[in-house]
Amino acid sequence: MSSDPWGRVDETGTVYVRTADGEQVVGSWQAGSPEEALAYFERKYEGLVVEIGLLEKRVKTTDLSAKDAQAAIDHLREQVEAHHAVGDLEALRTRLAELVKTVDSRREERKAQRAKQSDEARQAKEDLVTEAEQLAQSDQWRAAGERLRSLVDTWKGLPRLDRKSDDELWHRFSHARSAFSKRRKAHFAQLDAQREDARKAKEKLVAEAESLSDSTDWGPTAARYRELMAEWKAAGRAQREHEDDLWNRFRGAQDVFFAARGSAFAERDAEQTENLKLKEELAAEAEKLLPITDLKSARSAFRSINERWEAIGHVPRDARPKVEGRMHTVDRAIQEAEEAEWRRTNPEARARAAGLTGQLQAAVDKLRTQIDQARAQGNTSKAEKLERELEGRQALLDQALKGLQEFGG
Repeated sequence: MSSDPWGRVDETGTVYVRTADGEQVVGSWQAGSPEEALAYFERKYEGLVVEIGLLEKRVKTTDLSAKDAQAAIDHLREQVEAHHAVGDLEALRTRLAELVKTVDSRREERKAQRAKQSDEARQAKEDLVTEAEQLAQSDQWRAAGERLRSLVDTWKGLPRLDRKSDDELWHRFSHARSAFSKRRKAHFAQLDAQREDARKAKEKLVAEAESLSDSTDWGPTAARYRELMAEWKAAGRAQREHEDDLWNRFRGAQDVFFAARGSAFAERDAEQTENLKLKEELAAEAEKLLPITDLKSARSAFRSINERWEAIGHVPRDARPKVEGRMHTVDRAIQEAEEAEWRRTNPEARARAAGLTGQLQAAVDKLRTQIDQARAQGNTSKAEKLERELEGRQALLDQALKGLQEFGG
């Protein structure tokens, strides 16, 4: 008979292992000596030790799921309980029991972690919903719209909650976005309607101005033209594609009338020459307002200059385009400054700032090309006329560039 501290082999070849509950039969060995039998079952024990050690390492150092870990523990426990190995089986039971505790602890940790992640995701989505509902009331159409699109991307990157909670939060989120879209659509529809009303009103003003252009009732007609101008300014701006054309027709009708009146008042040339001198002085005074740095002050100063301008009377017809062009340049610069101020409080104009600058730059480049062509052709008069127009366009471009910088580029 052969034995060691944890097992023995009796004279029949039966192998026993010693446990706390007494000896347990491991198996029968008839193929060799008792020492070989013990060595064989001791190796099986060592194999269990290695397997348990590897499982302990996997549980502690990998993301092995609790379910898979428990299945591996149960498999090893079955082998230990089968008593097919010689060694300290109780020590293996203890290690497996500790491993069960570790797996349970890891399971709870992961459960807590999932709960924490869920709470964080819930809070993040609630924060997104709150911000979206606040943005839904915003009048910063471009900025709020971009932010809402960004919130959608953020939402898509967050994990889902339980279906009921996720659906409820998404419903609120989606409703806020829809509410904002409806308000924005209504705002721009109203703006379009206002511009359409302005267009219709200015169409009527143009029609009347054109009907008066051949009148010889100089005083009353001139007064009516001043009233029409006041009504024009009060009508507001029409759509960009209509505004310039309507203005050209309106101003053209006045030009026809005042040109005829000027012809009829040819005997007043001397007075008109003096008027020209006075208006050139006013134009120079107005030009000192450029570039516009203080809009309120410039507007007030220009209004005063314009009132004095209107009080002076007419100038010689051939000199009028140039001197009026100088005043119109300043007037347009003030208008552009007013539009720039309006854009700063109305984000709808921001989207057009870059386009306006590009259009003005194209116009400036075109005028410069035309000037070069006129000079090359020896047409000095045309070149000078184009240069005066270029001055006005350049002033507008400078103002537009300044406005674009205020929008952050």
